[in-house]
Amino acid sequence: MADPSSYRPKPGQIPDSPGVYRFRDEHRRVIYVGKAKSLRQRLASYFQDLASLHPRTRTMVTTAASVEWTVVSTEVEALQLEYSWIKEFDPRFNVKYRDDKSYPYLAVTLNEEFPRVQVMRGAKRKGVRYFGPYGQAWAIRETVDLMLRVFPVRTCSAGVFRNHVQKGRPCLLGYIGKCSAPCVGRVTPQEHRELAEEFCDFMAGRTGTYIRRLEKQMMAAAEEMEYEKAGRLRDDIEALRRALEKNAVVLADATDADLIAVAQDELEAAVQIFHVRGGRVRGQRGWVTDKVENVDTAGLVEHALQQLYGEESGDAVPKEVLVPALPEDTDAVTQWLSGRRGSAVSLRVPQRGDKKALMETVERNALQALGLHKTRRASDLTTRSRALEEIAEALGLDSAPLRVECFDISHLQGEDVVASMVVFEDGLARKSEYRRFQIKGFEGQDDVRSMHEVITRRFKRYLAEKDRTGEWIGGDDPGHEAKDEDGRPKKFAYPPQLVVVDGGQPQVAAAKRALDELGIDDVAVCGLAKRLEEVWLPHEDDPVVLPRSSEGLYLLQRVRDTAHDFAIRYQRSKRSKRIRTSPLDAVPGLGDTRKQALIKHFGSVKRLRQATIEQICEVPGMGRKTAESVVVALARTAPSAPAVNTATGEIIEENDGGSTA
Repeated sequence: MADPSSYRPKPGQIPDSPGVYRFRDEHRRVIYVGKAKSLRQRLASYFQDLASLHPRTRTMVTTAASVEWTVVSTEVEALQLEYSWIKEFDPRFNVKYRDDKSYPYLAVTLNEEFPRVQVMRGAKRKGVRYFGPYGQAWAIRETVDLMLRVFPVRTCSAGVFRNHVQKGRPCLLGYIGKCSAPCVGRVTPQEHRELAEEFCDFMAGRTGTYIRRLEKQMMAAAEEMEYEKAGRLRDDIEALRRALEKNAVVLADATDADLIAVAQDELEAAVQIFHVRGGRVRGQRGWVTDKVENVDTAGLVEHALQQLYGEESGDAVPKEVLVPALPEDTDAVTQWLSGRRGSAVSLRVPQRGDKKALMETVERNALQALGLHKTRRASDLTTRSRALEEIAEALGLDSAPLRVECFDISHLQGEDVVASMVVFEDGLARKSEYRRFQIKGFEGQDDVRSMHEVITRRFKRYLAEKDRTGEWIGGDDPGHEAKDEDGRPKKFAYPPQLVVVDGGQPQVAAAKRALDELGIDDVAVCGLAKRLEEVWLPHEDDPVVLPRSSEGLYLLQRVRDTAHDFAIRYQRSKRSKRIRTSPLDAVPGLGDTRKQALIKHFGSVKRLRQATIEQICEVPGMGRKTAESVVVALARTAPSAPAVNTATGEIIEENDGGSTA
């Protein structure tokens, strides 16, 4: 580990101008590339006290052995040079997006004498027009099959084309009208190229003009009683419309735009891109990356833009790029994109309307992609085994924790305090073992005290089961089912090898204290703090920092996030139930039917509260004694100030008091 002060440049050496810098390790390998408006200010930020740096930045500067820079004249040049160096040196501490698969494109080889329509993957070639990317290759073939009826462009390979030139007869597509058969001279090279260019125009979104032209030709043919021609044109129009239906209109005014969304956690980020051309979604793609540098959403967006458009030019860069957050150097990035396109490009965050709604859809896709990526890692047996071994090694356990229980506390401003317990066995969630708790020992907000109560209650139940049966249930076999006499699984029957709490030192200390008070000394405890994903152990002043690529950290993070989500759902359901509670619930002997009758008669609890005993007695089924009880109960619950819905901040009008009746 190098000391950054050993290679820190002297203050007067670093210029105060735009530029790009490179950190190199002791073997002269480039490990990080960055750009800055002011090299002096940016590089100075790396040579602070190590304790004040972000852990990822601290790792980078202690791995490096030297730093060098190149001065440029503008921020746009810095952006271009940064992208070039990242592509050239592939530095380990830079964010690098990797495609989660090789996306297929619909390609038209305009660089050939007789352009060909085909499916292409991999690097883009010069002189080839691309459309997409598509999710699946079969989606391209379906579209092409519909389009060939109207645009009979060649689709065969070079070898097949030469074979039919020698034979002097076309292939089957030529006989059925889905190829113009340039191999046998039915059309000239120029006529075939015009067909290919019309195909490209239609795929690029210029659809309305072409369909209207065909409709006019169809009407003219019908007027001249050329019914076969009119019928053929009608079928052509229907084929084109079916091709268009495969891509629904999502944006009006034939908009050309790319929408980019980011989903991230502390360790990884997923990017999803929707390509909209002519108002329709023409393609979709996504990447997942490790967050090896300290970067926020704006930084991830800038890296995504470089990845997307660094090799593109012309129409491949759309007029409009919609993002969730603007890069730090928005003007420079916009100017760079405009230069790649050759005309103005708008880079902005959508605020309202259809574009905002579509951006939310892209964001949901990004979240799903990140979740799917994590699930795939978690579902692999080898990966799970390695994760459990890494956890055991990091925490100093004698064996891998085959059963892990995680606890989390949730509340809203100290109200409706609840807790969750989730269970993972052999690295997989065991939902039937999940449990929920209401905090009963005290009122108010105290996460540490709540954690102590929940751990105590959970393990008291376990000890009770153990004392009742006289045996250590489960032991080394968490898959062994402990049953009640009626055959149902016992609650809290199994001891975990590891207890994980959502929090840092205070929560870990509370959990450990609860176990010590119960005399349980063979269950390990740790906490996962969300801010930096640090693992805290009891009686330790410093956290355990697992490597960012550690499968053990991914598993702990997934367990913690599952417990958090489970607790949030329970807390929200309790809050909703409390808000819906009716004052009539306090009336003894008043059933649901008579509650509904009262609310229906008076219209609201507010009006019912203002009614007299005699007026209440007029409601069918209401006797005087019950009416007196209603008046007393409503008087006790009369609000001294307007009630407020804590979820929305709205003042609650008491017109729904019978909603639970």
